[in-house]
Amino acid sequence: MDNQIRLNKFLAERLGVSRREADDLIASGKVSLDDKPAVIGAKLDKTSKVCYNNKIIPFDTEYLYIAFHKPVGYVCSRRAQGSTPTLYDLLPKNFQKLKTVGRLDKDSSGLILLTNDGDFAFQMTHPKFRKTKIYEVELNKSLQPLHQQMISDYGVMLDDGPSQFKVLKDAPAGPVERYLVFLTEGRNRQIRRTFAALGYKVTKLHRTNFGKYELGNLASGKYVIIKP
Repeated sequence: MDNQIRLNKFLAERLGVSRREADDLIASGKVSLDDKPAVIGAKLDKTSKVCYNNKIIPFDTEYLYIAFHKPVGYVCSRRAQGSTPTLYDLLPKNFQKLKTVGRLDKDSSGLILLTNDGDFAFQMTHPKFRKTKIYEVELNKSLQPLHQQMISDYGVMLDDGPSQFKVLKDAPAGPVERYLVFLTEGRNRQIRRTFAALGYKVTKLHRTNFGKYELGNLASGKYVIIKP
């Protein structure tokens, strides 16, 4: 039937998870379809009853998308890590169920997107869609031209594979230079690890752009509702 959709797509959109994560939830036995344990690959329509952890998930839901200016010193997880606060501490209560689209580490700042639309999150983060993210990066010393060319043209080998991204000199930033990094991947601390492999320490990492979305003049710790 044309009006049927896959269960993993339905769960991804309603729970703000990826389709792979939705399949994991189905496999865990936490999802039921029409009062029976759900199976991977199942389909449903508006007449179906879907439950997750014994709670009904409505077929129709309202999606929300926000752009947030994350300050340094906050993590992107819902749970605080020790004494380190989470960015959810800075958001209204009705935004607590939104999921971050990708992450920024505690020592980084700038644009982070949040949504309850798992399909949107997948489109923004999966490598095959190559969404460009732009970062302002400051280093503890000037980047040698040879190293700049190496990162941009050939890549640097890390323990989880080669890392390649475009690096351009931006503007003087006091005793060190500031650079713009254009990244289409999203591996854990990739920019910091890439520079560290060549003997540099990132002293500032600030994201200004994520795909078509720009941080602009949004103040630190503030958010704005956006359209997908």
